[in-house]
Amino acid sequence: MKRCLGRMAQAFACLRRFRADESGNVAIIVGVTIVVLMLSVGAAVDVGRWLHARDRTMSAIDAAVLAGGRTLQLTHGDQTAAVLAATKYYDENVKSRLPIIDDTVKFTVAGDGMGLSASGNAYILTPFLSNTALLGLPPINKLPLISLAETQFDGMGSQIGMKGGETEISVMLDITLSMSGQKLKDLKTAAQKLVDVVTTANKGGKYETKIALVPFSEDVRLPTATAVNTARGSNLTSCKQLKNGVVYSCNTNVSGATKYYLSDYCVVERIGNYKYAEDGPGNGRYVQGHYVTATTGSGNNMKGKCTVPANSAIQPLTSDTTLLKNKINSLSVSGSTAGHLGTAWAWYTLSPEWNDLWSADNRAKPYTPAGSKNDEDQVKKVAILMTDGDYNTQYDANGISANAMQTSNCPQAANGCSTVQALALCQAMKDKGIEVYTVGFDVGKTSLAAQTLKACATDDTKYYNADDGEALNDAFADIAVKLTTVYLSK
Repeated sequence: MKRCLGRMAQAFACLRRFRADESGNVAIIVGVTIVVLMLSVGAAVDVGRWLHARDRTMSAIDAAVLAGGRTLQLTHGDQTAAVLAATKYYDENVKSRLPIIDDTVKFTVAGDGMGLSASGNAYILTPFLSNTALLGLPPINKLPLISLAETQFDGMGSQIGMKGGETEISVMLDITLSMSGQKLKDLKTAAQKLVDVVTTANKGGKYETKIALVPFSEDVRLPTATAVNTARGSNLTSCKQLKNGVVYSCNTNVSGATKYYLSDYCVVERIGNYKYAEDGPGNGRYVQGHYVTATTGSGNNMKGKCTVPANSAIQPLTSDTTLLKNKINSLSVSGSTAGHLGTAWAWYTLSPEWNDLWSADNRAKPYTPAGSKNDEDQVKKVAILMTDGDYNTQYDANGISANAMQTSNCPQAANGCSTVQALALCQAMKDKGIEVYTVGFDVGKTSLAAQTLKACATDDTKYYNADDGEALNDAFADIAVKLTTVYLSK
């Protein structure tokens, strides 16, 4: 019995020691902690993979809708091409993304045709978070890359628009004889592309965009009698005679004199103190600031005639796309290159000082007030100057061609050689805040024309040297793209 009691006491002591032993609890706690830590690390890995894939996906969507928007703009509303471009950009930009599943992202053209939208989703598998059942939690087998709160993404998109507030663009177009044939066709295609891109961006926009066209050759043709009379001054006589540098009235019979008339719609250089000034013609400016026609001849019945044909008159600022494209399509060539005249009138169509020449709908806005940050007051003024050759036509004080075909020595020209005048006018425009783009078409890299255009441009990024029709089209399209914007919208 005694032995039995002793053994029972030993058993109870063993039980007491087992009850007091906590080493098993530590093991269990350590084991559970290790599982939690491993799942936490795994969850962090899953979340990191998700963030990487999500960032790549969102960046790819941004790039895609912007690319699609630009394509929509450059193709003048080709929705199929725009969607294909967006899809291509998306596919290219997700190649470096981690493997995902159920990618349903797609692109569609917005209802107003002014941008693209993206919809759909994509998911990434979560090998660690899918094991949360070990902790008694529901497993997370995949995560959506677009939004944790949505299974279907619909809202990211692009929108086409003009930069800033109001925009006025004047386009100088060379229609001299050297532009005959294919070169004129190339110019028409490129100029119409510019109109398409800009007016597409302007469609339905908050701010208005207008474009003026300034075709030029030996002279510039004004579109109406009002414009001609205002520019020249109605007090000018319709006929004069020139002999040995002396001007006579046509009422006097001067033997051997050459008669010239002011009866047609074309104008050439401005003379006197206003030769490079912006001041519009008006009271007190007619004598020092008038324009005269270029054609001279003999015979009492001879009328001064424009070199620029009637279908190539200046088109002042307008937002009428059809009118602009029809004007471009009707251009025809004639004469030599007085590039300074095109440069001057590109400025005048943008200048509020010259609004008296145009109807109310074609008038330029005031310049942006200094220091203004209000979009309502912002007016972007842009001149685009295009030519295919050296400027070689200038005039004397009577509107008669002087030192014809000369480019560097023009002693008889009232205001100097055409190139000299063009550079002075370009600088005056830039001083007024007008942004100047220039395009040389088949002018070579080192010609006087190339040098003149490069100097006229606001900076080197705004000078284009196009070797052929395709490059000319690309140049005009690039300018149009720079003047417009495709932005992300939601």
